[in-house]
Amino acid sequence: MQNHNSNGAINGKNQLIDDLYRFAADNNYIEPSLFDYYGVKRGLRNNDGTGVLVGLTQIGDVQGYVVEDGKIIPTRGRLSYRGISVEDIVAACQAEKRFGYEEVCFLLLFGKLPNKKELDTFCDILWKSRNLPDGFMEDVILKGPSKNIMNKLSRCILTCYSYEENPDDLSINSVLSRCIDLIAQIPVFVAYSYMAKRHYIDNESLHIHKPGEEQSTAECLLHMIRPNCEFSPLEAEILDLSLILHAEHGGGNNSTFVTRVATSSGTDTYSAIAAGVGALKGPKHGGANIKVMEMIEDLKANVPNWEKEEAVREYLIKLLNKEAFDRSGLVYGMGHAVYTLSDPRAELLKKKAHELAKVKNMEHEFALYDTIERTTPELFAGMKGGKSLCANVDLYSGFVYKMLGIPMDLYTAIFAIARVPGWCAHSMEELISGGRIIRPAYRTLVQIKDYKPLNER
Repeated sequence: MQNHNSNGAINGKNQLIDDLYRFAADNNYIEPSLFDYYGVKRGLRNNDGTGVLVGLTQIGDVQGYVVEDGKIIPTRGRLSYRGISVEDIVAACQAEKRFGYEEVCFLLLFGKLPNKKELDTFCDILWKSRNLPDGFMEDVILKGPSKNIMNKLSRCILTCYSYEENPDDLSINSVLSRCIDLIAQIPVFVAYSYMAKRHYIDNESLHIHKPGEEQSTAECLLHMIRPNCEFSPLEAEILDLSLILHAEHGGGNNSTFVTRVATSSGTDTYSAIAAGVGALKGPKHGGANIKVMEMIEDLKANVPNWEKEEAVREYLIKLLNKEAFDRSGLVYGMGHAVYTLSDPRAELLKKKAHELAKVKNMEHEFALYDTIERTTPELFAGMKGGKSLCANVDLYSGFVYKMLGIPMDLYTAIFAIARVPGWCAHSMEELISGGRIIRPAYRTLVQIKDYKPLNER
């Protein structure tokens, strides 16, 4: 009898919980047609897909089309940092056979290209700033491993607040010093967080390597995440290129906008940057290259002759028809909110990816990505029409990391490492020039109701 009553109580509780879940779902649903009726710019997008203008910036610019007579005209993609083309930055660094990410960090933070003395001094500051406070690794990172490195990274950044004497000081000198420390230390947070996850959650060996002296950010990261600390110059060069290409992408990308929104409230630097990390984690943003890799694995599992172009073509048709992979109708790594005819990041990374594929004996797999890039726009135009489609940087970034032997756990975290200087630059610009808390409007659809006393409900 006791068990019967107990089971009845459990069943009643479960039914109540099920009902509450249904109420939550029903009472948070808004009919999609109402957004058009009230002229809501969903996702801060205009009806033609362009972004709603919400601010001004001098940091980065992304161009993929021009508007003439109210019509969008596709153009080749352009990306510039402080007005300087990213292609020119990459070309100069490659011609001079030097790493460029640190120069990009300086450019984004200070708004000018450094001379040799300034760059050397800046790099020296970064090297010396990589050492974490006493006990930080043991108490903050190793004692609380996370299965997701991005969540652990957010915690590390937020914990930095407790290690500073006056973390709420928003004077530009203090914020700038804080930002430089974060640029230096976030790769270390990521490397140690991955090692903790690998050991305590995946039951693998624990390898803890101190940051190398006088290493670029790319070299330091490879040094710290590899058991033997070894890497080739080409491997470090292509990782450096990826960091350069992901460092900044205008004020409107999701994580940067979130960082600016948080900054506009007057919160501390650590909270603002951690907010950017949280936004970047999402699969619609920084986690997109993982979706590309999962799609590729699904292709290989279901297309035995995937080295043949026609077989890949048939799989892509199934993707677009929502008959394969996650049935979303998307070909991950293809298409972008701004770029139409080309994504300069994808073009630059593809060139180096091909070079690395030759060394790693993975040219056949590189050809698969190339086939997807060439074939998808034609299929998309024939089946769905309208929008021009090009490969975005996510199509090749995951493949590059795979060739570098970097585990998928770190893909989005590497994006975060790269994007920190962009977030910091936008946070400072918001502090200096924003002046008002960012607060868009939402229209309520609920009518005024009378409050009912508890015994009358």
